[in-house]
Amino acid sequence: MSELNQNAENAAASPERRRFIGAATATAAGLAIVPGVMLYEVAHGRAEDQAASSAVRWGMLVDATKCATGCDDCVTACNTENGLTPVAESAHPKQAPQWIRKLELQDPLTQMETNLPMMCQHCAEPPCVDVCPTGASFKRADGLVLVNRHTCIGCRYCMMACPYKARSLVHESLNDTQKPDVPRGIGCVESCTFCVQKIDRGDGTTACVEACTASGHNALIFGDMNDPESEISKKLRELPTKQVRADLNLNLGVRYHGI
Repeated sequence: MSELNQNAENAAASPERRRFIGAATATAAGLAIVPGVMLYEVAHGRAEDQAASSAVRWGMLVDATKCATGCDDCVTACNTENGLTPVAESAHPKQAPQWIRKLELQDPLTQMETNLPMMCQHCAEPPCVDVCPTGASFKRADGLVLVNRHTCIGCRYCMMACPYKARSLVHESLNDTQKPDVPRGIGCVESCTFCVQKIDRGDGTTACVEACTASGHNALIFGDMNDPESEISKKLRELPTKQVRADLNLNLGVRYHGI
């Protein structure tokens, strides 16, 4: 291979070029209705003057000491809100997308059991975004890590990069379960969005938190971690919390108490 060809390949593979190509592809695919309005924004009811702000950092606190054994209200609420088929009802359970799942952990020394929900951790430094070749995986200014289904090519690099096994590939047609404000599509990767559609319409919380609160467990708190007066910020100051795989230094948007 000539030196000229080698330099050309290196330039094509550079992170800067990949980001440029991804941004250009996303823009070309997203501009479909009127100039300046992306399909993803229309699907979520966002207007140009309602852009996400870095002044906000959406996050969730999970209190494992209150997460009840056998309770899956958060999973059910997530499925209902986002149009996901429950794993038990899927034709292919092992391939069924699941945005939030309950984990049952046991300490090998004390035998103490702990239950906790696991979902996309909405990292400040998301590995899924780093490896996406088209820019379909992206992080919003307010900390939400999302996937643009219009530019996702289903390569699954993000699934391999995620340390939390939080992403799924849609293998089946979604004609019967598709929700107008939750764009999904066969052949695309997806994960927990912190109910971005609810955030963008001003609900201020997620379906899983609403369900957990309604059941009386109160194991989940959602809010703006940048606001010192928000409930989640106050609880984060009061309770000792951990980040799962804190050694990766990803600065997670989900914090756990009691693990």
